Amino acid sequence: MRPAARGKRRVSAAVFLSNPFRGVEVPEANTGEETHCSLQAHIPLPILGMGMVVLGFVVLLLLITVPTKMNVDPLFYVFAVFSFTCAVGLTNALEQDGFISGFMGFYIKMGEPHLSTAYAVMMSYWEGIVHLVLFLTIIHRMFRGKSYRSLALLWAGSSIAHQIVHIPGVVIGKYGANIRPAFWRNVPFFLVPFWAASLLFSRPREVPVIPADKISVEQKKGLLSRPVDLLLSVLLLGAMAFSVFRGFVVLDCPLDTCFTYVYQYEPYLKDPVGFPRVMMLVYLFYALPLLTVFTYGLKTPGCGWMLDWTLFFAGAMAQAQWCHIGASLHSRTPFTYRVPADKWWPVITLNVLLAAVPALLALRCHANPTYFMKPVPEGRTNNEKKKKN
Repeated sequence: MRPAARGKRRVSAAVFLSNPFRGVEVPEANTGEETHCSLQAHIPLPILGMGMVVLGFVVLLLLITVPTKMNVDPLFYVFAVFSFTCAVGLTNALEQDGFISGFMGFYIKMGEPHLSTAYAVMMSYWEGIVHLVLFLTIIHRMFRGKSYRSLALLWAGSSIAHQIVHIPGVVIGKYGANIRPAFWRNVPFFLVPFWAASLLFSRPREVPVIPADKISVEQKKGLLSRPVDLLLSVLLLGAMAFSVFRGFVVLDCPLDTCFTYVYQYEPYLKDPVGFPRVMMLVYLFYALPLLTVFTYGLKTPGCGWMLDWTLFFAGAMAQAQWCHIGASLHSRTPFTYRVPADKWWPVITLNVLLAAVPALLALRCHANPTYFMKPVPEGRTNNEKKKKN
């Protein structure tokens, strides 16, 4: 019996060596998963290095092709490099949805497996289409000598919202236990938008020339005399309430209302990927204060910062809600976490409104910025009248 047992062990060892990923005839203490994990621990390091080399090559190519005598805005290099990543993102989205194949499979398997999730697919579509269009438009306006600050603020808000959900979502979600080195290539893409946003906010905004009398008359109107602003204030209060409610939901609030909502209306909030939970917390701790400040800005005249921050916030909410809505309906999300068919309209309507309200607010601020101009002293208005007479 001993020779036969030794022979059986030899066969098992041979099977294991020929196929280390197979765990059928191998004892649990020495399965193929250990070898597979060992390979995964070493292969991603060159992937991270290769990714950094490619990005470095793109930057070097830009430095060589752009004439040194040209006074180029440093943000040009940011937009150009990010345009390259937009193409990669769009490739990933198209491959995950089956339109193309053979481009991203190896990288996703060994580099960033979370890129195959529904949230990442919607994120890639936004990056590959919306961000790319913004970059090309900004670069075109930049070299034509036209203003691009407003468009750049839209991108900054969108990009920051993208990263503050993406990176923590991977870390705390089900992919957090298997983070590969290639994931950390996202760190520069997390930091650069903050630097770009600070640079954009520090630059002077372009405002139309508005007569002092018109500013004075507009700023004397109360909120009830401005029906559009009154409606926007009500919508902002609704967005605040919805953000607080969903924040409580992902924090496992024991109220029956929260329990009913998460299981019967929006089960995607419980998806173990982690992205929806992080997004609701971002809304609760970051979007909620901004919504409160915007409500104050609609009530108080002379809040010039509304012109910039509403654009920034509109870009952030549009990106976040696009990814959230799309992921909650996408086929890559498990069926149990998708929005139920009979609750589709109320859930999608509320989520679309949450994206539309900041966009409408930004549009209102830029279409008629008179109320947000610096208040004009009474004496100055009277002096200008005397000069005209």
